[in-house]
Amino acid sequence: MTETQAKHNEKRLSARAKFAKMLRVRPSEPKETPFEDLPVSVNVSKHGIYFHSNRSTYHKGMRLFVTFPFTFVNDPTNCEYLAEVVRIESLTNGRFGVGIRLLMTV
Repeated sequence: MTETQAKHNEKRLSARAKFAKMLRVRPSEPKETPFEDLPVSVNVSKHGIYFHSNRSTYHKGMRLFVTFPFTFVNDPTNCEYLAEVVRIESLTNGRFGVGIRLLMTV
């Protein structure tokens, strides 16, 4: 693949930066089985976050409540977002790479 083809296939709206911070992830829709995941981000952008998780319950189109960065539950500096899963990758050791798009602050 040439560099021009790679740029054409790129769907990201903004550049990614390596940034390792904990986030809190919960499903936002009542039809989903409730869970709380506390992964660490791998990279972030203005519009999204990519992280690794042991959970196999994520699926494309899933809506989530995401607190990023997350320190503790009642921290006034926490910022919560409504987000959508846009990418799932199978990684080694049964882990998954999850890409989410931040839709709006809550």
